[in-house]
Amino acid sequence: MPAKILLIEDDETIVTLLDYNLRSSGYDVAIAPSAEEGELILAEQLIDLVVLDWMLPDMSGIELCGRLRRTGKLPRIPILMLTARGEEADRVRGFANGADDYVTKPFSVPELMARIKALLRRSAPSRVSEVLSVGDIALDREAHRVTRSSREVSLGPTEYRLLEVLLESAGRVLSRNQLIDRVWGSTAEIDERTIDVHVGRLRKALVRGNEFDPIRTVRGAGYSFETPPK
Repeated sequence: MPAKILLIEDDETIVTLLDYNLRSSGYDVAIAPSAEEGELILAEQLIDLVVLDWMLPDMSGIELCGRLRRTGKLPRIPILMLTARGEEADRVRGFANGADDYVTKPFSVPELMARIKALLRRSAPSRVSEVLSVGDIALDREAHRVTRSSREVSLGPTEYRLLEVLLESAGRVLSRNQLIDRVWGSTAEIDERTIDVHVGRLRKALVRGNEFDPIRTVRGAGYSFETPPK
């Protein structure tokens, strides 16, 4: 599934430019014109990378970046700062507040795309890997094949996408809203109960006999994909 990038930017010209180029490169894009809306999206959707403008109408991007890092709301997701402030002191301040990269305006679109790709390659290698594996379960994207040890696992298209999302974020608790967004899309009208039904079907296909159940239900939070205890 394509990596999802959150663009927190209030300049419509830049939003249009980046949205077009990111989607043309195969990424999924979410857009927020303010820090507040950006935080809401981060709470509800699975985001792989944030492009964050320094100057926002309700809060500076650097303040938002620091707050997200300090509160632990964005522990592993890379943040690329986008700003007209190119002085060394500003770059140092950006990195000190948790930014992973820094691009000044006006910017080269090919360079920006290359930086985004490099950040994703380092932070989320599973997003570009052809084979996802956790424990004895493997999903081969190219062959569209799932196996557990030497056994082939037969899955419907929805359970396959659900497993792919869980494997990509193994060890991380994903809310039902996040799973709906990643599996069906943010505009889908899917009841949360539907998620539980598909998770049940996925469990039934993955687990035979006394095999370890890798899908952990976190009450009031969602689901996570775990490795067997040692």
